[in-house]
Amino acid sequence: MTRNLCVLTVIAVVMVSCKSSYQVVNVERSRILVDARYDSHYDMEASRFLDTYRHVIDSITSPVVGHMARYMHVQRPESELSNLLADIMVWAAKDYGEHVDFGVYNMGGIRADLPAGAVTYGDVLDIAPFENKIAFATLSGADVLELFSEMASVGGEGVSHAVRMVITKDGKLVSAAINGQVVDPQRDYRIATIDYLLDGTDKMSAFHKAKDVNSPLSDENNSRFVIMNYFREMDRQGKLVDSQMEGRVVEQ
Repeated sequence: MTRNLCVLTVIAVVMVSCKSSYQVVNVERSRILVDARYDSHYDMEASRFLDTYRHVIDSITSPVVGHMARYMHVQRPESELSNLLADIMVWAAKDYGEHVDFGVYNMGGIRADLPAGAVTYGDVLDIAPFENKIAFATLSGADVLELFSEMASVGGEGVSHAVRMVITKDGKLVSAAINGQVVDPQRDYRIATIDYLLDGTDKMSAFHKAKDVNSPLSDENNSRFVIMNYFREMDRQGKLVDSQMEGRVVEQ
């Protein structure tokens, strides 16, 4: 008993020592696609257990919210899907009494691809599974250039149609323009984004300098609902949701 107590005491001391000596300085993530490759040994018992809940989940996730013109995925420095989501943030600004200069959507927050054809509630939930909400903020032109430099350092992020950036392969910002005009360090720019980024996350620390923040907190402002509203509106107009590669972020 005494020996066991001594061993536990030593372990506790080591754990306390470790806790005080180590800090998290970096976090890396990767995506693991869970698909049919893992179904080679189908588990009937597990399937029967899940059947109890499957119809409830399906009733929530299966309704169609709109239709895509093409399959879209996310990639750096620019992708059709990241372009689309940044544009949707700008599109939604009118519902909040906002007039914005450009939109930003982080690629790390886009957690799935979107299929061609019918898009369901579940599909949108897959690409935007977090509780991030649409938000608006103002940055000076100097801070916008800092923000774009931070985007360049990771190889690009989702930006709306108004933005044109040139970056280098080693992560440097070469040039930046908004609505065809070189970014003016002396003027202010209004931005549509998500509240998660306003905390300076995903290496976008320039957002710490944001002012005049409009960040509604109620659930209906969640980015997934904003995205679904866009899809439904396009469906009402008889339009397929589409997005193009436009040279918004070009790597040289």
